[in-house]
Amino acid sequence: MELVFKKYQGAGNDFVIIDNRDAAYATLSDAQIKLICDRNFGIGGDGLIMITSSKGVDFEMQYFNSDGQLSTMCGNGGRCAVAFANHLNIIGDSTTFSAIDGLHQAWINPDKTICLNMVDVSTFSHDKTATITNTGSPHYVLEVDDLSGMDVFSEGAAIRYRESFSPEGLNVNFIEAIATDRYKIRTYERGVENETLACGTGAVAAALVLHYNQVTKATKIVMEALGGNLIIDFKVNNHVYTDIRLTGPAKEVFSGVFNC
Repeated sequence: MELVFKKYQGAGNDFVIIDNRDAAYATLSDAQIKLICDRNFGIGGDGLIMITSSKGVDFEMQYFNSDGQLSTMCGNGGRCAVAFANHLNIIGDSTTFSAIDGLHQAWINPDKTICLNMVDVSTFSHDKTATITNTGSPHYVLEVDDLSGMDVFSEGAAIRYRESFSPEGLNVNFIEAIATDRYKIRTYERGVENETLACGTGAVAAALVLHYNQVTKATKIVMEALGGNLIIDFKVNNHVYTDIRLTGPAKEVFSGVFNC
């Protein structure tokens, strides 16, 4: 199959994105998607995104992890999908689109950063000193003292594969305070099975957990990922978090044709 694609990155979280509105790539197999995302034998990416047509909204986003499996919501992928849809002239500077976790609104700011509205969050649970929540994808959030010195791959994998979290597993986020409204974050992502340079739903989860645990009173928090900064702002009432917005860069890297 000849695949026409574009490559986008959002704070270093990178994705192969294809226009599948005519269903030309509907038969892509898990093995083909895994090959496409392979950094040695394919294009390379943390995941693959398909833009498809959907009634009542501008488009539908389907997200596949680099293991080839259809996955839960990807925040940075959603922002990149918005940039791609704008490139295709499907949308202007704002949009409503559907994803696996429901409807999302998004806006392209004058500085070309993209603001994505996330699903409401009201459920949190604790695992010793860590907190677990779901921001469209499940996340484990743990505050640490020496983030730069951590072996995120090994420690993240050990948590992701715990029997208590099986069979689906979860994403693991380690955070370190810089200021009351600014934190460093590193993430081990399931499906990628490695540390990624950023994770949008993980950054949102970390910001909400910090507020929920009363570590900070800030309702606008900057999360510094390895690949760039992500801004999360939200409203809260009785531990119900609404109007959650994830803002950050989304840029085209290159385009091409790949035979798979």
